[in-house]
Amino acid sequence: MVSHELDDGVRIAQLLASDLVGHEDGLAAVTVTDADPEVEPTADGTRAYRVRAADRPLASVFVHPDRARIEFEAGQEAALDAAREAGLRVRPKLVDPPRTVIFVENGAEVKRALGVVEAVVESRD
Repeated sequence: MVSHELDDGVRIAQLLASDLVGHEDGLAAVTVTDADPEVEPTADGTRAYRVRAADRPLASVFVHPDRARIEFEAGQEAALDAAREAGLRVRPKLVDPPRTVIFVENGAEVKRALGVVEAVVESRD
């Protein structure tokens, strides 16, 4: 049997965007904005789109050749805790204003990343 794992940054970001806007409940207020349909991945990451909740900024999603990166500009502590609990690679980013960075390294991690977004949305309510 052949094992195929989705590890293309653009496809991972697309899958994440699709799941973000296709959910209800805790993600019902989430929207994807400022999407770049022609985004090209880079080693440093290129912004693919922004994520908003109830029309307030929540995060930006960047694409790398082999993964996607979510930078939370809101709910940093909730993102850090939820990502650690979900087993995702995460780190704080010491910039002004501070951010929490979550790495989504394959398609299987998208569902866990959705849980992180939901935790951040709940923390802001």
